[in-house]
Amino acid sequence: MKKRRLWFFIIGSLLVSAATHFFFYQQWLDKHWMIGPNDGLSQIATFKKFIYENYKSGNFFYAWDFGLGGGFYSQLAYYFSTSLVFLVSGAVIFILDSFQWVDPSNVEFWAQSNLFISILRLSLILFITSYTFRYMKIQAFPAFTGAVIYGCSVMYMRHVVYWEFFADAFIWLPLVVLGLEKLIREGKQGWLIFTMSAMLISNFYFSYIQLVFLILYVLGRWIIPLTDNELSRIKQFKLLVSSGLISFCISAVSFIPAVYGFFNNYRPPYDREIPLFDFIDNILFASPYIVLPPVFMLLIFSFPLYRNRLFRFFAVFSFVLLIFHLSPLAASAFNGFSAPQYRFEYLLSFTIGGCVAIGLQQLNKIAVRFICVASFISLCIYLLSIDYFDFNIKIPKRAATEFSAVMITVFALFIIFIILMVLHVYFQKKILLVIIQSFVILWSIVSVNTAAKYGITDNGGLEKVTYNYLRSDQYNSAEQRNLIEQVKKQEPDPLSRIDWMAPTRNNTPIVQNFNGTSLYSSIINKTLLWFYWRDLKIDTGRETVSRYGTLGNRANLHALLQTTYWMRKKSQEANVPYGFTKFANSKQYVVYKNDFSLPFIRTGKHIYSEEQLQSASVLEREHAMLSGVVFAETAGQKLPLPKEKNVIKHARIQGVGANYKKNQLLVAHDKGGIDIIPESVQKNTKDFYVGFSIKNVNGDKFALKVNNYRTTRKAAHSIYKTNINDLVIRVPADDIISIRLPKGEYELKNLSLYEEDYKELHEAVKSAAPSPSFTWEKNKLTIDYNNQTSEKWMALPIPYEKGWKLWINGKEQAIEKANYAFIGFKLHNGKNHIKMVYHPPYFFPALTLTIIGIFAWVLLHLRSKRKKAGR
Repeated sequence: MKKRRLWFFIIGSLLVSAATHFFFYQQWLDKHWMIGPNDGLSQIATFKKFIYENYKSGNFFYAWDFGLGGGFYSQLAYYFSTSLVFLVSGAVIFILDSFQWVDPSNVEFWAQSNLFISILRLSLILFITSYTFRYMKIQAFPAFTGAVIYGCSVMYMRHVVYWEFFADAFIWLPLVVLGLEKLIREGKQGWLIFTMSAMLISNFYFSYIQLVFLILYVLGRWIIPLTDNELSRIKQFKLLVSSGLISFCISAVSFIPAVYGFFNNYRPPYDREIPLFDFIDNILFASPYIVLPPVFMLLIFSFPLYRNRLFRFFAVFSFVLLIFHLSPLAASAFNGFSAPQYRFEYLLSFTIGGCVAIGLQQLNKIAVRFICVASFISLCIYLLSIDYFDFNIKIPKRAATEFSAVMITVFALFIIFIILMVLHVYFQKKILLVIIQSFVILWSIVSVNTAAKYGITDNGGLEKVTYNYLRSDQYNSAEQRNLIEQVKKQEPDPLSRIDWMAPTRNNTPIVQNFNGTSLYSSIINKTLLWFYWRDLKIDTGRETVSRYGTLGNRANLHALLQTTYWMRKKSQEANVPYGFTKFANSKQYVVYKNDFSLPFIRTGKHIYSEEQLQSASVLEREHAMLSGVVFAETAGQKLPLPKEKNVIKHARIQGVGANYKKNQLLVAHDKGGIDIIPESVQKNTKDFYVGFSIKNVNGDKFALKVNNYRTTRKAAHSIYKTNINDLVIRVPADDIISIRLPKGEYELKNLSLYEEDYKELHEAVKSAAPSPSFTWEKNKLTIDYNNQTSEKWMALPIPYEKGWKLWINGKEQAIEKANYAFIGFKLHNGKNHIKMVYHPPYFFPALTLTIIGIFAWVLLHLRSKRKKAGR
């Protein structure tokens, strides 16, 4: 590439990228950050902060403060732990941090930096795409125009704002195309191997989408050859296979643990019917995913352009992807055959950009009459689109006004493009083509800024993501932080946990820098999810997938899981767990401390099995964990466990503003439901465990209150529903247990009621030996324990997951799943020098593959150089 043209692409990319972010830069000056209020603040900025701090400290694999503990390298590979874009930006920020020019220790920094990282990323995307189109023999200005159509798209901005790591896929797509073209035309594999390796390392999810694209692209290239001297299909196939294998090997150290993390997650299957086709949006005027440029509409119906093989290839590909966009089934397939998600439309933006680039370059080769025909067909499609959405989709009044303004603007641009194209075709003046391309670039910039204002900010809740919001009680207030710091300063145990999170913000512990009991991530150790949903039925205050949080105010679980403190708003003090006494308070918040803590390391002789407790109540399971340990499988004698009495049969149940009969509850008034009145309550009873299965007959979402405890349930059609309707709610013992619901019809069954006197908790705390001496550094735990009383087992409140290895007295030993979701193992008599180390699953075999892959790539490169030198 000539030096002058190189600078044109570099400077042009930076200027256009900056202009594309103009609206968000204005917002940034007003302290409104360019990040979504939901996943953006809860996950994106939070995980960036978390990973950066761990990597900076030299910790790359495991963190005690990742929820209840977990291997974040594997579980956060979906986000940033292996993202090359994040690693590069993190390295730059580390340098700035070293000079104390920035402060990455708070989430707000990462929320603010999103804008500037996005500007640089988009500049890179525009440059790479322009270079790719240039390689395909498209002239410089048309190539750059096509790159702008691709990069400056609604989908790019949507990804950056809501799920920023998705935007990295825009970098890899043109590089994949460049690598494929070099392989097909020149037989060179280097670019393709580099790109596929980088792509697989960065994000396995978008690697899957781009693998589908790669297959479609290659098939399309075999059907429509673009040059005369291409390799034979057999040679192409061989090179593609070898490139894929080498790329897989190079990426293995990242890709394999990431994929394991994905399969070790649990998400309820999407059980709704997925239609083949559905018109979900208006892609001609206002779509949150893709808006077809007016110039594309004119070019795609300019039929003489199809004589050009490159235009024909991109046009056919665009039609195929347009059909996919109209198909929820295709959207499901691109999302791993789960719920339909429209995240693949950036592929369509790329093929449209290719169409526009080659179409503008070939525009002087068609007659005026074909422009007129294309104009007429496009106009008819626009009018039919307006007619369809006007009569079939109800638009709110405000949105209808905005839609009308957009419609007028599109038609105005449509007319301008027609006039300019006719003039160019008729007079054959290059300046007119320059003006057309400039208008296309301007249209892209203006349309994205408009979408940023109306489609993303106003309708996406970004207006509340402000400097003040990030310091509010809803996210991370100074009052909350000060109280947390007060607790941390007075607590000598660095592994102690605090049960606290800001409303709906399950990653509050990461934001506020403490060991918590909650986590929100698309990839979570499924053992912990089942611990909450099925094994112990711990209500999290809000039904939703990909999250767990709090311990249901259940004292037994707080003791078992090192949760020493409980923090809430003062208005929620009635829900404080048993055995907690007031420790500290502020104006709005209060902290209670646990008087019945158990040591981090527990040993004992009593063993129970999950099979033995399969029909037991959750209270009986808690008691088994307190008096011994529950293993998934046990050999030998299983100790009997005292049964807890279900007293629901001895309680009176009566409707309050509702009718309850044969498991059907008809609530006639809001805050109606049932009262459960125990016949008699034992003198020592401190808490009730109330169990039931509930769902709304009509599938509506609803809030549920049991005395002072409140939780919410998803609508039946929600893709975030757990499909688990069994609940166990702990409430302090009282004369009446009140279950209250909004007006509606419910199925309420399997009622149970247990009384808890905490006898087992008192005994467990009283009999617990002090924790043996241990050291925990990053991913290594060392324990020295002298087993003089012939204890059979040791249990740790560390979540069970693949990757941990155990050695006792130098000999490797199996780690077992204990207490449903945690680590346990058998002890030896006498001295036990215990060493546990965590590495991501299959890390060392994967690292070996990576070394082999790099070696194979180097050999391939050297062989290629020798062949070139021998010619």
